[in-house]
Amino acid sequence: MEDQIHTLKQWIENSKYTVIFTGAGMSTESGLPDFRSASTGIWKDQNPMKLASTDAMKNNRYGFIEFYQNRVEEVEKYKPHFGHEVLAQWEQEGKLKAIITQNIDGFHQEAGSKNVVELHGTLRKCHCSECKETFPILRFMEEKLSCECGGFIRPSVVLFGERLMEVSLIHAVRETKQAELFIVLGSSLNVSPANFFPIEAKENEAKLVIINMEPTEMDDLADLVIPQRKIGEVLQELSQ
Repeated sequence: MEDQIHTLKQWIENSKYTVIFTGAGMSTESGLPDFRSASTGIWKDQNPMKLASTDAMKNNRYGFIEFYQNRVEEVEKYKPHFGHEVLAQWEQEGKLKAIITQNIDGFHQEAGSKNVVELHGTLRKCHCSECKETFPILRFMEEKLSCECGGFIRPSVVLFGERLMEVSLIHAVRETKQAELFIVLGSSLNVSPANFFPIEAKENEAKLVIINMEPTEMDDLADLVIPQRKIGEVLQELSQ
C-alpha cells in the first residue's frame, strides 16, 4: 500500500492536468446517507425514486416537496470531510484542474473547490421550471414555490425522467479529454454516464486511478486501484 501511495503521489506531482471524479462514497464519508439505500424513517415504506421524478413533480407534488425538503435538511446536518479540503487545497496549488461529481450536496464548493462540474445538479439552489431563474434553496424550503412567471420553483437537481444538463456534460467531457491523470474517488462506475468518463480519459492516454471501497467494473482498465480504503485517509497520506 505504501508503494501505491508513493506512486500516486509522484503521478500527481508530475501531472500537468489532473481531474478528479467523485461519487457517493465521497459524501458518505461525511456521514451523509446515500438516499438509494434509505430504509428508515419516513421513507421506510416508500420508493425515493418515485418521489424524485418528473412524474412526482407533476402528479405527487406534496410527496415531491416533502422528499426534497427532507433531502436538504439531511445534507445540512453534515459538513465536508478532510478529503474535500485536500482537493480544494490541491486546486489552489495548481495540482488539480477540475472535479467532476455525481453528488448534489455541494460539499466540494463548501470546502473551497472552484471548478466543480455537477453532473446531477445541486441541492444548494432551486429554479423555476418555466423561466429557469435560479434562487437560493431557502426559497424552496420556505415553500415560496410560485415564480413571478407562474412556474413552479423546484430544486436544481436532475430528476428521474430528465436528461443530464448538456452544459455540464460538455464541461465534463472537455475536462476529461484534457486529463493526464484521472482519479476516481468513491464511485462504483456502474451507471451511465459515470462509466463513460474513465474510458474517455484512457482513450486520451491519461493514467486512470480508482479509489473505492468495493471493486468496480473499470478496475481492469485502471493503471492503479486502491480498494477498501477510506478516501479521506488516502488523500491525507497523499497530502503529507
